[in-house]
Amino acid sequence: MVEQYSDVDFETLLKKYDYKFKRGDIVNGIVCAYESDGALVDIGSKSTAFVPAYELSTDRKLKVEDVLELGKEYEFLITQESDENGKFTLSYKKVYLAHTWAELEKVKEADETISVTVSQIVKGGVVVDISGVQGFIPQGQLCARETICNPGDKLDVKILSIDKTQNNLILSNKKVYETNMAENRKNVFEQIEVGQVVKGEVVRITDFGAFVNVGGVDCLLPLSQISWKWVEHPTDLLKVGQEINVEIIDVDYTKQRISLSLKNTEPDPWIKAEEELKEGDIKEGIITRIKPFGAFVEVLPGVEALLPQSALLEYQNSNSNILKTGDKINTKIIKFHPKDKRISLGLPNEES
Repeated sequence: MVEQYSDVDFETLLKKYDYKFKRGDIVNGIVCAYESDGALVDIGSKSTAFVPAYELSTDRKLKVEDVLELGKEYEFLITQESDENGKFTLSYKKVYLAHTWAELEKVKEADETISVTVSQIVKGGVVVDISGVQGFIPQGQLCARETICNPGDKLDVKILSIDKTQNNLILSNKKVYETNMAENRKNVFEQIEVGQVVKGEVVRITDFGAFVNVGGVDCLLPLSQISWKWVEHPTDLLKVGQEINVEIIDVDYTKQRISLSLKNTEPDPWIKAEEELKEGDIKEGIITRIKPFGAFVEVLPGVEALLPQSALLEYQNSNSNILKTGDKINTKIIKFHPKDKRISLGLPNEES
């Protein structure tokens, strides 16, 4: 049976398709079919609209079905008005990029932190991707721990500058690190006390000691606090990235500095020395270092005593032997002050 329409029905039906779509309009459309070079979308016009593959995503490797789900509604931009067949050309890419730029401007205004994915390593920094928008992190805006990164790595960043018209987005990973570090520093100084033993990570080594990160704060571990034994250089016992337990021995709240001790986490060898040694004892020791005023001799593990230069020369003359670091020598304890951690040595034939 043929359905009959009145003049009013025909007028209503014509109005249904009397759309005044034009280039630049944002329209809603339902994905109704995939084609080899794009997708067909129903936007309510007289014929289906078409989204070319190059207008789907900034990532040309993605397939149509990876971007648009069949039967789902999306927003599109009309990039070309209807052709002779009444078909509009649409862009999905331009719409979501516009939304991304708008969101990034809100992030910049709120000074928020966002996560980005490294896409390229280039001269002077790294290029990252944020939902299709490319951003650049200058080398100087990468924190020390992120200077070596690879495509696919995730970084937390803040926006330094944004210009949608120039497609320019400059980011900083260092700013996030500094913000976090300031917050961590505040928390650490509110909680720590002298005498606490905490876990830290060796982050830098110098001639005078090592810097250990404790809760986000870099603290100084002086050379003299690394071990009870003589340490020539921190690299003899430590390496960057190593996790160690350290004791907090000093907190300067004014200068925001913390000093640490590694040796205080180990038994004090001078306690054992006080139990086992006394003046007049003959002890064999190992020479750990030689100075113009004498030689330091380790008489127990971690316990050094001083053999004066005069005694050292006497020994060498008597034995026709030049002593060096690592040599063993028999000595006599002449003076012992355990509270001051000082021992004076002589040769076995000396009188106490």
